[in-house]
Amino acid sequence: MENLIIQKFSDIDLCDPFFDTLKADYTEFKDWFERKASNNALVLYNESKLIEGFLYCKYENGPGDDTDPLLPDTQHMKVGTFKFNPKKTRRGDRYLKKIFDYALAYSPEVNDIYVTVFADKHPYLVQLFERYGFSKYANKTTANGTETVMLRDLNSFSGDVDKDYPFVHVNNRKKYLLSIYPTFHTRLFPDSKLNTEAPNVVRDISHSNSIHKLYICSMDGVMEFKRGDSIIIYRTGDGQGAAEFRSVATSLCVVEDVHTVDSYKDENDFVANCIKYSMFNESELRTIYRQRKYRYVINFTYNAAFPSRPIRQKLADIAGLNRDDYWGVLELSDNQFDSIIDLADLDPRFIIR
Repeated sequence: MENLIIQKFSDIDLCDPFFDTLKADYTEFKDWFERKASNNALVLYNESKLIEGFLYCKYENGPGDDTDPLLPDTQHMKVGTFKFNPKKTRRGDRYLKKIFDYALAYSPEVNDIYVTVFADKHPYLVQLFERYGFSKYANKTTANGTETVMLRDLNSFSGDVDKDYPFVHVNNRKKYLLSIYPTFHTRLFPDSKLNTEAPNVVRDISHSNSIHKLYICSMDGVMEFKRGDSIIIYRTGDGQGAAEFRSVATSLCVVEDVHTVDSYKDENDFVANCIKYSMFNESELRTIYRQRKYRYVINFTYNAAFPSRPIRQKLADIAGLNRDDYWGVLELSDNQFDSIIDLADLDPRFIIR
């Protein structure tokens, strides 16, 4: 199991082979790294305790003086150093989620996020950032060469599920409650585990953390979902007490796509397309495909873990959900949705109206 942890620069081994390319790209990297001794970075280690990913962010004000054209005269979060070893997994998405977590959780006043990339050397990074709404804004030229400055304006939206992530459009879009059993919930939503204390989404170290999720179920009501619809994830009771107090709303997600198991050309195609984003392993997926007990596949983005987890009692008594309705898949009114968001203490910046 890989570990994603927060460490001070002084505790990170600069001799790790991971840093060789950064030292080659930036002649001042070693001196810069040592000056940052007291700062924190988000570091990914593999099972051999070697570094596989590194993220350092900082906050800046104003247009600066080293880009052409200059940055907007706003408050920025700069992705100061960002690198990961690609492994055909979700590492890129995983780190992008953390970048947005930092921007929203640590400094609500941040207007935009920017990163500099040697685009010719790292085209996959350019594509990754573009997928989530970053665009080429400027160039930055130093003794090391010319980098592309990519910027994401956190106050400008395109209407696209991915490009506007982690924000959620709600006007003229349907909202649903989707229930998930506790065992599956913990595997799929590590940021939203049921704890006695509210989670810190920035410090979560789960291997399963990612932007895109895939859930396979037997509830035919999910076929009503459309791209862009909102989903509030409802973790059902765990048998450790009354459902009124143990069942909780935990997360806000947005639908990307819904289809059936029959839409895949064969079993191998099903496994290949589902395994990256599903909580199920290969053996479980093959069983699902063969048995067809669970026929409906939902792709969605994991936009926010709720700071507070409204229990079933509050969802009924305050948000107005009918206890007699089937809560497996339940369409919510605008008022019910807004009430749940308020009960969850979710940062209002997540919601675009």
